[in-house]
Amino acid sequence: MIKINIVAIGDIKEKYFTDAIKEYSKRLSRFANLNIIEIKENNPKSDSQKDILSALKKDALEIKKHLSGFIIVLDVKGTEIDSVVLSKQIEKVTQTNSTITFVIGASNGLDEEIKNLANLRLSFSKMTFPHQLMRVILLEQIYRAFTILNNITYHK
Repeated sequence: MIKINIVAIGDIKEKYFTDAIKEYSKRLSRFANLNIIEIKENNPKSDSQKDILSALKKDALEIKKHLSGFIIVLDVKGTEIDSVVLSKQIEKVTQTNSTITFVIGASNGLDEEIKNLANLRLSFSKMTFPHQLMRVILLEQIYRAFTILNNITYHK
């Protein structure tokens, strides 16, 4: 069974997000072993570019400890694909990798070093989403991809 890691900066505070995450985690359990790794966000001391980059570098040190397999970084400047293409990408990756690691950055994004380690930079939209909501959206799309691959009526 494929292993799916989600490395995410920050924790989930709202119950409605944790409930949704639990639901999609439960649904995914029939297709993959899911592991969600939360990393405490290093908040910049100020809004200066220097302080933001410094905080992202600290986040990157922690993220790197958890990277394995095929790495997909969520990046607003990444490639936009639809759900069917995502399912095909997952199918292709699972032929040569036993692990897929998705990375969700902090509110200030991700350090370039982490982006450069990615096998795929994936964008869900040009819009900005809260990283807590992004975790739910990502889990739903991973679940949708597996239903597509297994010909289960869910995807429309």
